Amino acid sequence: MATQVTATANAGRGSSFLRIAIAAQTLAIFFQAVSAGLLLTSSYGATLHDVGARVMYGASMLYVLAAVLAWKPGGGSSRPVWHAAGFLVLASVQVVVGIAHVPSVHLPLGVLMFGLSVLALARR
Repeated sequence: MATQVTATANAGRGSSFLRIAIAAQTLAIFFQAVSAGLLLTSSYGATLHDVGARVMYGASMLYVLAAVLAWKPGGGSSRPVWHAAGFLVLASVQVVVGIAHVPSVHLPLGVLMFGLSVLALARR
């Protein structure tokens, strides 16, 4: 019985960590949208967008870690892990097209990523 209570408490903590990771990712992507606007209108926008890209990518990796930690203790569905891994792939593509200066892909992909991140947050 004590093992069951401990497993339930660990699953709850893992789920909370997952929600925090998704929220951090969503905020990082929103910051990227703001810094993209600043990129067009100010001299420091490029620096903010560059730093924000690193933070957003780190938040995507944190999302994968949180999904794995939430999945492993309870042995539940691996669907959140696949969602997080898919999001990391999208973030990787976003970084590549951003570095390559392909705004026709970079901007719509950013909007898609923000929408998917908000959806993932709402589902948690």
